[in-house]
Amino acid sequence: MSDNLRLHGFNNLTSSLSFNIYDICYAKTEEQRSAYIDYIDELYNAERLTQILKDVTNIIGAHVLNISRQDYEPHGASVTILIAEHELDEADPGQTKPGPGPLPETVVAHLDKSHVTVHSYPESHPDNGISTFRLDIDVSTCGHISPLKALNYLIHSFDSDIVTTDYRVRGFTRDVDGKKLFIDHEITSIQDYLADDTKQQYQMIDVNVYQENMFHTKMLLKDFDLDNYLFGTSRRDITFEEARNIESRLRKEMLEIFYSRNLD
Repeated sequence: MSDNLRLHGFNNLTSSLSFNIYDICYAKTEEQRSAYIDYIDELYNAERLTQILKDVTNIIGAHVLNISRQDYEPHGASVTILIAEHELDEADPGQTKPGPGPLPETVVAHLDKSHVTVHSYPESHPDNGISTFRLDIDVSTCGHISPLKALNYLIHSFDSDIVTTDYRVRGFTRDVDGKKLFIDHEITSIQDYLADDTKQQYQMIDVNVYQENMFHTKMLLKDFDLDNYLFGTSRRDITFEEARNIESRLRKEMLEIFYSRNLD
């Protein structure tokens, strides 16, 4: 927020970040697919996801009020954290300026009000061996802080083949003269908040609706090493033709998720 911008009362704008990651793999047999689901459930159980959200909370300097978490049967987990609300005496300009946010061991910011949630969705295709893990994280804040400052940490917390992010500013606040303000910071793209190494690793596209303060960025991992996608086996254990077929199916799966449509 600009230093010369003064508000009437509390900043009622709500900034919301929806962050989705997809991890794709190939598990040929039923046993391998079952083992993959078990592996994901163990790696991203409610306890681990709670710690990730606590780290996000630490990055934006909030105080945890309540944690609700659950591991589901047969698989999946959810965590919701409610965070303390308080009025800031002065905005930290470093928190509203576009740029990558900190990792948890570096800078701590400030927060007015927020909640963070996470849900995991592991699934496996019964016919072609493709298994997909999706993780949804939502960070909502009120006040001066942009939840985009947590994006850098979140991307570095997961092995993500595809990342989809949505950012929207809702509601309005008023300046001291009563004029409505529907956004309190400059933003041209979510990419402004991504670290350089992330930009180099991913192909990205934007779909932004500036007049509605809605921003959307999709990211697709550029590098493809088949060994990174084979669960329970390796490239040297399969034939060239089988490897080419598996790679084709994996790439098709990733492109369909990236473009949000089925491909022939």
